[in-house]
Amino acid sequence: MPVDPHAQPVEDVAAADLASEGIDLSSERSSPFVPLQQPIFRKVWFASLASNFGGLIQAVGASWMMTSIAASPDMVALVQASTTLPVMLFSLAAGAVSDNYDRRKIMLTAQGFMFVVSIALAVFSWSGLITPWWLLTFTFLIGCGTALNNPAWQSSVGDMVPRRDVPAAVTLNSVAFNIARSVGPAIGGAIVAAAGAFAAFAINALSYIALIAVLARWQPPKVERLLPRETLWIAMGAGLRYVAMSPNIRSVILRAFAFGFGGIVALALLPLIARDLIQGGPLIFGVLLGAFGVGAVGGAFMSARLRRLLTTEALVRMTFVAFAVSVALIAVSTSLWLTMPALCVGGACWVLTLSTFNATVQLSAPRWVVGRSLALYQMGAFGGMAIGSWAWGRAVLHYGTEQALLMAAVILLVGAALGLRYALPPLEALNLDPLSRWREPKVAVDIEPRSGPVIVTIEYLIHEEDVVVFLNAMAERRRIRRRDGARHWTLLRDLTNAELWIERYDSPTWVEYIRQNQRVTQADAEIGDRVRALHKGENPPVVHRMIERQTGSLPRVAAVQAQMITESLSDPRSV
Repeated sequence: MPVDPHAQPVEDVAAADLASEGIDLSSERSSPFVPLQQPIFRKVWFASLASNFGGLIQAVGASWMMTSIAASPDMVALVQASTTLPVMLFSLAAGAVSDNYDRRKIMLTAQGFMFVVSIALAVFSWSGLITPWWLLTFTFLIGCGTALNNPAWQSSVGDMVPRRDVPAAVTLNSVAFNIARSVGPAIGGAIVAAAGAFAAFAINALSYIALIAVLARWQPPKVERLLPRETLWIAMGAGLRYVAMSPNIRSVILRAFAFGFGGIVALALLPLIARDLIQGGPLIFGVLLGAFGVGAVGGAFMSARLRRLLTTEALVRMTFVAFAVSVALIAVSTSLWLTMPALCVGGACWVLTLSTFNATVQLSAPRWVVGRSLALYQMGAFGGMAIGSWAWGRAVLHYGTEQALLMAAVILLVGAALGLRYALPPLEALNLDPLSRWREPKVAVDIEPRSGPVIVTIEYLIHEEDVVVFLNAMAERRRIRRRDGARHWTLLRDLTNAELWIERYDSPTWVEYIRQNQRVTQADAEIGDRVRALHKGENPPVVHRMIERQTGSLPRVAAVQAQMITESLSDPRSV
């Protein structure tokens, strides 16, 4: 798959998703090749494997070419930054597009764009027009294609294989990428040494063709949409709001930024490590990248066992510390035979850490927003990588390669210590399927989907002895309401009836109100049930749905008729 060479794997994500539904995955895990029985997955897998090789060969060519045409070491590090920066800048928009449009068409667009850019890069290199800034421009544009492709790609596996085979399919994708990373950089180094960077760029351009052809023939199942698509800005806002109101995802993003910032040093400075510390050429650079890939493959196969033995936070702290040790060893080593094992450890830690982050995000986000949640996580991780690539390049300029590596090792240790305050949650199985209790109510007034604002009030009768418990439950209720799109949430207490409490919030339009209620998950049901159990009235809580009307611009009679129109419902499932 022509994604960024350092994009995080997503193995074990769907496995945990299925475990949340009580499905036994032991048979799927023991037979990881089952998804290859599906023709479309098999074709995409082999085409992606070829494209992975092309992308990694191109990365070697770009990094090594920069060492030849740029005098400043920070320009070498900027090659990595130019690839990861677009993910930080554009992932949220790409995630919103992925959640709202045909993922196959999105991937085709991204692949076609990267194909054209890769051809242009090869032509510029062959004609001698390439300069450091042109090289950074082309790698930045390839990174833009990666940013558009990633959310759609990660979300599309379930469209290619039966749901029971999704865990094995995701693992196979990770294995394919890391097989390419194990061998591809060494091949890339040999190609650059023998034929120059132009050959590496040309091979990468050709590697897109097979995958584009496979995706063009694929006809995924159509999903019927009952509601209109969200506009891009509304969808992006919904994704930001959901993540902002989800403490688990916020912790992942913070830790991912710290890991990306410190861990990227091993990859961003690897050309300088090969040239200055090991005293090697492009072939040695490719071998070192291959060592990192070998470690990544090993980490992918170890991940399931380690997660059974360790808690999520313990595993992440261990990988932070192990990566710090490996970076420190690379800093003091001048031997290829010491640097290679250290890079193997770093590669394993890279896969284990980022796949754990990825799994936590997917387990904390329902399907309607999973693309945007993954995109925001990627923005944190890749943002750390982009800023780190630039920062470590500047550090080399002022302090030297060895000192930059040692400083990065310290940052990784700080990232491990962040777990004392921002610990990752256990990979518990939350049922994030839609609750499906809510039904669109009948209204007495003709309204359109864009009509609004819609104001909702819910009346509860709460005995005095239950007030503290009620307030605690409503605090969580407030978070869920706001996370799913409610605005101006408030809780009111009647001054003449001490037992009467009123929950109030609004939605900008009627269709947004419907969308908000359809986002409630099975995991959210516990809070709703707890609140309803505290209600002591003879009848269920009373719901009023009202539409706001301005009277100044209406005829007098119409204004009277258009005042707050209230419908009281007694169906407890509507609460």
